[in-house]
Amino acid sequence: MRRLIPDTIAARTLLVLLIGLTVSHLLSVALYFNDRTSALLFTIGKQTGERITSIQRLVENAPQAERRRIVEHADHPRLHVAWSQESTIEAHPDKGWQSDVLLDALVAHLNAGGGQIFRLRYSDGAMTGAWQEHMRKKPKAVKPGQTLMVSLRLSDGSWLNFAAPIEPPKSFWSLRFVLSMGIMLLGVGILSTLVVRHLTRPLGTFARAAHRLGTDVKAPPIPEKGPAEVRQAIRAFNEMQGRLRRFIEDRTQMLAAISHDLGTPITRLRLRAEFIEDEDQQEKMLADLDDMEKMVSSALSFARDEATSEPHAMVDLRTLLQRVCDDTADAGHAVTLDIGDNAVPFACRSVALRRALSNLIGNAVKYGRRARVSLAEQDDAIVITIDDDGPGIPEDRLEDVFKPFRRLEESRSRETGGTGLGLTVARTIVRAHGGGIALSNRDGGGLSVEVKLPR
Repeated sequence: MRRLIPDTIAARTLLVLLIGLTVSHLLSVALYFNDRTSALLFTIGKQTGERITSIQRLVENAPQAERRRIVEHADHPRLHVAWSQESTIEAHPDKGWQSDVLLDALVAHLNAGGGQIFRLRYSDGAMTGAWQEHMRKKPKAVKPGQTLMVSLRLSDGSWLNFAAPIEPPKSFWSLRFVLSMGIMLLGVGILSTLVVRHLTRPLGTFARAAHRLGTDVKAPPIPEKGPAEVRQAIRAFNEMQGRLRRFIEDRTQMLAAISHDLGTPITRLRLRAEFIEDEDQQEKMLADLDDMEKMVSSALSFARDEATSEPHAMVDLRTLLQRVCDDTADAGHAVTLDIGDNAVPFACRSVALRRALSNLIGNAVKYGRRARVSLAEQDDAIVITIDDDGPGIPEDRLEDVFKPFRRLEESRSRETGGTGLGLTVARTIVRAHGGGIALSNRDGGGLSVEVKLPR
C-alpha cells in the first residue's frame, strides 16, 4: 500500500487536492440530482393537480353520453384518464410527501370541504390490474414506473381515474457529467501542479544545499525565496553554514599559528643540542626534535591545505590513479593496478584527491610491502580498493588510526616514519568529496582500504 502513495510533497499535495475535489464534486452532483428529482415531482404534482381539476369539472358538467368521448380525448401519455364505476385505488389513504404535493394542489382547486371525495396513491412500481389493462390499449403509453394516481368520485357515484407517469431523471453517469468531471480535474490538476511546484521548489534547493554542505562548507548561501516558513528555514541554514565556516577557519588558523610558532623553539633546541657533549644523549634529542619537526610540518601542511580553496574540475580517475601508482613504482615499490579501459569522469579537487590516494597507496607499500589497486564503478558510487600484504590492524583499532597523530606501535612505529596524519588527511579529503573510507582486514592477511566516492 505504501508503494502506491507518492513520496514527494508535491505529488502528495496534488493527490490530496484531486481526491478532495473529486469527492466534493461527486457529492455536489448527487445532491443536485436528488434535489432535481424532488423539484420535478413537486412541479409535476402542481401541474397534474390543475389538469385533473379542469378535466373533472369538464366531465362533471357534461351529459352522460359525452363523458366517455371527453375522457378519451383527455387521455394523454403524460396524464392517463379513465372513467369507471369503481375506483382503481384502495380506500385506505396513501402516506408520503409525493402524494401530499398532489393533495395540496387538489385541495386548492377542488371543493374539498363541499363533500368532494378523492383518493390518492403514489406508486413506484407496477400499477393495478385495471390500469394495466388500460395501458395495453394505449400504444404510446409510458412504461410503468413512478406514478401519481388519483380517483375522483363524481356526483352520480362513478369514478374519474387519473394516472400521471413521472419520467425518471437522466442517469447520474451521463456524458455531460463525465466531461464536467474531466475538465474540472484537468484544470485543477494543472493549476495545482504549477502552484505546488512553485511552493516546493525552494525545498529542493534547500535539500541540495544541505547535501552540499557536507562536501563544501564554503559554498555560497541559498537565496531566500518561497513561503515565509521556507524562507525562515533557509535563513537559519545560511546562518548555521556561516557559523560552521567561521568555526573551521578559526580552528584551522589556530592550528597553523601553533604549528608555525613551534618552529622557532624547535630550531633553538636543535642549536642547543649541538653543544651537548654526550653523543648518545645528543643523538636521542636530535631524533626527538626531528620527530617534532616532522609533526609540526605535517600539521602546518594540513592546515595550509584546509585553508586553500581549490576549485572542482572534471578529471578521469583512471588517469589520476595511474599517475599516483607510477610515482610510487618509480620510487621502487611494488604496485599493481586494475582500472579497466573505460574513462571514469569525476568532478573533484584533483590535487587534494591525488594527495589522499598517495597517502593511502604509500601506507600500503610502506607497511604492507605491496599495493594492489583496483577501480570499480557502481550505480551510485565509484569504489577504489587498495590491498596490501602487511600485518593488518587489530579490529578494535580500525577507527583509531584515523585520529590525528595516532599511530599503532605494532605496525606504525616511528622507525618506519610517519607522523600519524596520513590517514586523517586522506579521510578528510575523501569526506570533503562526499565519500568515505573503510578499513578491513583481509582473510588471507593484510589490510584492505575501500574508498567510495559518490557519482
